[in-house]
Amino acid sequence: MDKPGIIIVDDHRLFRSGLKYIIDESGKYQVIGEASNGIEFLELLKDITPQLVVMDINMPVMDGIEATKQALQIYPDLNILILSMYGEMEYYNTLLDLGIKGFVLKEADNEEFFLAINRILSGGSYFSQELLLNIIRKKNLAEPVKLSRREKEILELIGQGLSNQEISVKLSLSQRTVERHRTNLLEKTGSKNSVRLIIYALKNNLISIEDDDNRR
Repeated sequence: MDKPGIIIVDDHRLFRSGLKYIIDESGKYQVIGEASNGIEFLELLKDITPQLVVMDINMPVMDGIEATKQALQIYPDLNILILSMYGEMEYYNTLLDLGIKGFVLKEADNEEFFLAINRILSGGSYFSQELLLNIIRKKNLAEPVKLSRREKEILELIGQGLSNQEISVKLSLSQRTVERHRTNLLEKTGSKNSVRLIIYALKNNLISIEDDDNRR
């Protein structure tokens, strides 16, 4: 079976080389393309179909926000993992609404980086705890909604980054049932996507952020 293909988009060649090395050395994934800006990335997508894109935010010619927007308009199911710096908070809400699957700090260790990749490729999402805390602090409390016991169970597992399939196995439910509950949760909370749902749940104390040991 072919290894999942990853495209790295970052304007620093040395950083791309280092990232490519650790990805290829993992033996689980392969780098199938590199780009130094959004334009180069969009050109790559015409010929290459990656399972995951690792995207920088600040780049010349076309930044990661515009590249993400255009890519997801063409390929709405594309998995995009943002590599972020602490000072890029102003961009997070825009990227969340676009539908990216995760944020990881550039300062993260290899273990967390690969955890994020695995979660996303399994159909879930991943957000560094430090970034989630910052996002939550920046947002106002929403009006809480009433959830059933089952909805709360599923919400907790969504918050852990699990996919519909993983949740269905864990709770012994059909995948269709899990999908229906997820849709209901999105509608009840007025969330655009699962990531917004997680943030809503954290802000309203419906779930809690796990510590790093539990997440791994």
